[in-house]
Amino acid sequence: MSEFAEPGTTTAVLLAAGAGTRLGLGPKALLPFRGRTLVEVLADVLLDGGCREVVVVLGAEAERVLGRTALGRHTVVVNPRWQDGMGGSFRLGVDTARPGDHVLVALVDQPGLTPATVRALLAAHRPGRVTAAAYPDVSGTPRRGHPLLLDAALRAPAAQAATGDAGARHFLRAHPALIDLVEIQSGGADLDTPDQLGLLG
Repeated sequence: MSEFAEPGTTTAVLLAAGAGTRLGLGPKALLPFRGRTLVEVLADVLLDGGCREVVVVLGAEAERVLGRTALGRHTVVVNPRWQDGMGGSFRLGVDTARPGDHVLVALVDQPGLTPATVRALLAAHRPGRVTAAAYPDVSGTPRRGHPLLLDAALRAPAAQAATGDAGARHFLRAHPALIDLVEIQSGGADLDTPDQLGLLG
């Protein structure tokens, strides 16, 4: 039997451990969005897009987030060292994902993420590769963003390379030839500062 999952078997990891310091409104996971919270909506988006399950990684004010959300459809883990940076949350999420699955990594501060984007990444993925969403910058040039889909064979080395505030960044910089970009026309903006709250609609 193969060590890896059959094509199309993907676990999503939703990184939602940050404190939202720059935004100044507490954890972004709890921001109101479409009548619910941002973390609830995005976790369901990942599931609706074709991932077979979602691992939600919490950290800052985890008990409050758990108390104010309904994440029963998903697997929730808490990174007790979330203040050390995204790297630890990335490793925890990848390690928690179902063994043998490809792993699609998404960020909780991307409210424009849609099931269609998730489906596009899953459909475009090739064995042994990294498939990443790319969004047009101000000049119209596609720039790599999230989500990104790590092949099952690459998840361990990507996790090992994650340190400090870097998730997959070090691994991707070291292996640029492995990355396939899927151009997505909208929805790539991150919600980081108060002037971007309009992204929540």
